Amino acid sequence: MNTSTIILILAIVVTASIVLVIGSQLRERSRIERARRVTALEDSYNRALRLLTELPGQYLNKELKLLLIQQLELASAGLKSLKAGESANRKAQQAAQLRQAAEAGTEKQAPIKVDTPEKSKHIQELLQVLFKMLEGMHKARQIDGATAKKNLKYVLFLIHKTHADLHVFLAREHVKQNQIRKAIHEYHLASTEMNKSRDNPLAVKAIKSFRTRIHELEDAAREINNDQAAIQDSQTKLDRDWDTFLHDDEWKKKADYDD
Repeated sequence: MNTSTIILILAIVVTASIVLVIGSQLRERSRIERARRVTALEDSYNRALRLLTELPGQYLNKELKLLLIQQLELASAGLKSLKAGESANRKAQQAAQLRQAAEAGTEKQAPIKVDTPEKSKHIQELLQVLFKMLEGMHKARQIDGATAKKNLKYVLFLIHKTHADLHVFLAREHVKQNQIRKAIHEYHLASTEMNKSRDNPLAVKAIKSFRTRIHELEDAAREINNDQAAIQDSQTKLDRDWDTFLHDDEWKKKADYDD
């Protein structure tokens, strides 16, 4: 075997080794990328499902529910295309069932009262996740600009309402303890929060209710400063209106989030 033959054999061996190493690296990169995509899709699915199940029932109108379900469908379809196993099929079936229930209006989620700082903070965090999700859907061209703008504006309104909810709860507690000035202060703070969404008819209605309540408390404090029961009785209508705030069909008919 001459020198040229030996050199050629060595070159072939080296080349084959390089090809094998590169092929192995490419396969490993492909495996890592697939795992990364599967994890990202599962996170997207779980995030949308969490928003759908943990946000207060009164916050999620039909359009927001369907947008969240759209995310479930996109994520489960992506997992199926990556052959992510039976889990992907179960997710796709769950998304289909949720869409059917949402479109038929049979899926009902109980309203949640925001009556502690912890609940307020938790709901605000969920709404911020929802806001970012909608931004991401728009950036990925999964929803058009008009749909994104309308729903982003509505989510901001809900964030402000969540702040106002807590102030209203604190105001009620102050009234029970006959701390009228503190209650008035909390209603002022609630009004300030809703004023951040003053282009929303629901917010305008709430602001008017808070101002009315403030005047009632100021009058009551002057006239019956020592009569706590009478002050609490005057709170009944506002409490009832606020607790059903997002369920009032007449207010919803007036709402136009495209403005």
